Amino acid sequence: MRAKPVLEEAGFKVREVAPPVEYRTGCDLAVEVDATDVDAAENVLIEKGVMILDILFMPKGTKLIPVYLTKLIKTVDYGDYVMVRCGNMKITYQKGSGTIVNISGGGCPDIPYLGMKLYGTIIGQGPKPRALGKTVCAYTLEHAYNKALEIFSKESSKKKGK
Repeated sequence: MRAKPVLEEAGFKVREVAPPVEYRTGCDLAVEVDATDVDAAENVLIEKGVMILDILFMPKGTKLIPVYLTKLIKTVDYGDYVMVRCGNMKITYQKGSGTIVNISGGGCPDIPYLGMKLYGTIIGQGPKPRALGKTVCAYTLEHAYNKALEIFSKESSKKKGK
C-alpha cells in the first residue's frame, strides 16, 4: 500500500494491480513498474523502509488486472447520515457536521484501531485511514473516506452558497 505513493514521488510510472492468481496469498495488492525500472524502484523502496514481499518478472504481454476500486464504491443516503462503502469497508458520517459515526466491515486486524481513531472525528479534519492502517481494509476504507469527504465537501459548499 505504501509502495505506490513512494514510487510516484520518486518519479516512477506505477500501476496498482492484483497479483497473478498463482502468486496470491490472501488480500494482496501489487504495483507494476517497467522492467527496466525494477532495480531503481527496489532501491527507493528499501531506502524509504517499504517492505517488499516479492518481485516478479512477468512474461512480456502478461496482462495484470488493474485495481478499479472506484467501481466498488456505493453510497447510501439515510436522511441525516450518509454511508459510503468500498469493497467490504463502510464509513458513515452525519450530514451537516461531517462527524464520523461508524466504521465497519472487513476482516483485517487493524479495523478496530481504525474505528477507534476515526470515530467522532470530522471528515477531512482527522487522520486518513492509510496513515493509520497498513492492510487492504485500510486501503479500501481510504477510498470510501475520500468519497465521503467529496460528498461532504459538496454538501458544505451548497450550504455556504445559500
